[in-house]
Amino acid sequence: MRQACRVIASGTLVILVLLLQGCAARWWWESKSGQEGMAQGELIKEPQIKVIAPDDERLADSRTHHSELSARNATGLIEGKLGDVLFDFDQDSITTDAIRSVESNAKELRQEKVTHLILEGRSDEFGSSAYNLVLGERRARSVRSYLRELGLSIEVTTTSYGKDRPLCIEYSGDCGQRNRSVHFVVE
Repeated sequence: MRQACRVIASGTLVILVLLLQGCAARWWWESKSGQEGMAQGELIKEPQIKVIAPDDERLADSRTHHSELSARNATGLIEGKLGDVLFDFDQDSITTDAIRSVESNAKELRQEKVTHLILEGRSDEFGSSAYNLVLGERRARSVRSYLRELGLSIEVTTTSYGKDRPLCIEYSGDCGQRNRSVHFVVE
């Protein structure tokens, strides 16, 4: 009988110790799982992104060299024949307006009998360079996929410049919209 009482007392003591050990994190640190304290210490906050336009108008104008932008962004065809495919902020899906642009460009590419095309994905200046490079590549691949759905059977290469090589470098909403695009370059 004494031995049975000792076994029951020992078992109760072991269960009590295990319960207290398992709940210690919650009691001592007011944590539900015991890991929140460590996770909060490891949280890395990203800095806020601010758009600061230049104060001096001469500085803003000196950044925009039309001939340099035209040379850098030339499509290889007569200027204005191929339009850029524009995207919404932080999106890589083709909108209804963008579908019309891709279809118009596909028609023009067929008429000109183009055999090789480069799709340059771009993004605006918001976010990290790495994120925007990936977003630009996803946009370019989206357009390439739709061109294939339209039956355009030419060699299409995709590349991304993210925010590092903008089509427009002014500080305006229209300029940001123009940079959230896929640009067609004919080789």
